[in-house]
Amino acid sequence: MRVLGVDPGLTRCGVGVVEGVPGRPLTMIGVGVVRTPADAELGLRLVEIERGIEQWLDEHRPEFVAVERVFSQHNVRTVMGTAQASAVAMLCAARRGIPVALHTPSEVKAAVTGSGRADKAQVGAMVTRLLRLDAPPKPADAADALALAICHIWRAPAQTRLQQAVAQNRLQQAVAQNRLQQAVALHKAQAKTPASKTAPVSTTALAPKGRPA
Repeated sequence: MRVLGVDPGLTRCGVGVVEGVPGRPLTMIGVGVVRTPADAELGLRLVEIERGIEQWLDEHRPEFVAVERVFSQHNVRTVMGTAQASAVAMLCAARRGIPVALHTPSEVKAAVTGSGRADKAQVGAMVTRLLRLDAPPKPADAADALALAICHIWRAPAQTRLQQAVAQNRLQQAVAQNRLQQAVALHKAQAKTPASKTAPVSTTALAPKGRPA
């Protein structure tokens, strides 16, 4: 499984590609940051992020794209910029038909370090260890992108099983509901049908014939 992790941001958008499967050593394919100037017009910055992500998709051909899920913070301006960059990453992936998964920061931290409250230094250290790197990737946005990719590789099988179980449960519920509706409809139809009247039986016809003399 090859996953492109995207840590969205307007000034620095971290990107990292990891390949592997759960239970086996993972391999870093590439890591970097897509940068845009802070004084540039917003639309142009989003175009630059799109171009950068498209280049990564062209070069590394990931099977999945994992993006950090944006959540509310005190700095609304920062949240808006992060959400806009996140949307660009999802758009680029969707345009190519690549599945996109969203993971919260706490999910990523818990998957990589075992604690949902780990700081960036701890995440960077574990990413370095898991990918057998010489040093933590810089800046932290790049390490976070790799952590997102690692998180998805490890969580994807469990998520797939959960989605399959939910889908199966919904199917069973739909079948049961359909059968119930059919039973109710049949009961109503039978209730509306008048009982058939039995024709009187002729006693003459049923009387035994006399024996010939």
